[in-house]
Amino acid sequence: MFYVKIVYLSKTQLQRVLATIMLILLSVVMVQVNESIAVSAFLNVKKELPIYSVATEEKKLAISFDAAWGAEYTSKIMDILEERNIKTTFFLVGFWIDKYPERAQEIAQRGHEVANHSTTHPEMSKLSKEQIVSEVMTTQKKIEDLAGEHSVRLLRPPFGDYDDLLIQTCREMGFHVIQWDVDSLDWKELGVEHMFDRVTKKAGNGSIVLFHNNAKHIVEALPIILDHLLEEGYTIVPVSELIYWEDYRLDHTGRQYPIENENQGHKMN
Repeated sequence: MFYVKIVYLSKTQLQRVLATIMLILLSVVMVQVNESIAVSAFLNVKKELPIYSVATEEKKLAISFDAAWGAEYTSKIMDILEERNIKTTFFLVGFWIDKYPERAQEIAQRGHEVANHSTTHPEMSKLSKEQIVSEVMTTQKKIEDLAGEHSVRLLRPPFGDYDDLLIQTCREMGFHVIQWDVDSLDWKELGVEHMFDRVTKKAGNGSIVLFHNNAKHIVEALPIILDHLLEEGYTIVPVSELIYWEDYRLDHTGRQYPIENENQGHKMN
């Protein structure tokens, strides 16, 4: 025989029990919501990305030079490139162009493409949309005036700093935002051997390599790096000839992949 024990609760006790149950249910809901937010943040599904590299079966890559401080080695860099019949991309800051307009012209005259590295070298993620437009277009006008057909609508944000607003605003203006997947770390002045190892060990099909035009060891390191890459069978092209200008997707690393009926991009001004 079974006995059922009936417990009588006072009104106050019942309210406490119900309150406890509600707190437990609320805690469960909050945990689920927080987990959902955390997962979304971790996956970062909607985050915009610049182009870090390009998926290609061709053994080709691009090297690039950022110019913001000094111009001492710029002509020598171009001599080194010319000796190997290599054309590449120089990303110029507006105040660098103002200080060295003859160098900006020389870059274009010697067949290299001239791209945008902002006007004042700011952290672009801290700017409003209007400030982004001003930073980009002020320098773009200078580039197009000086470089003509060798100007391209590519932007490399200073410090590699970007956010969704920058990518979206540049897209609206017809610019592709370019990063890199191989950093020479030349600005650290760690020596020729360090630069050589960094670039040659990390470079691969579709890589975008970052150098600086006035790095201390650039004129010593660049020839042996280029010669090694050429001996390895790489074709070295400007960034605009490496990337896909349209009909592409980016994976979570910023690597560009063509989609159906892809059209591998050539320079679009």
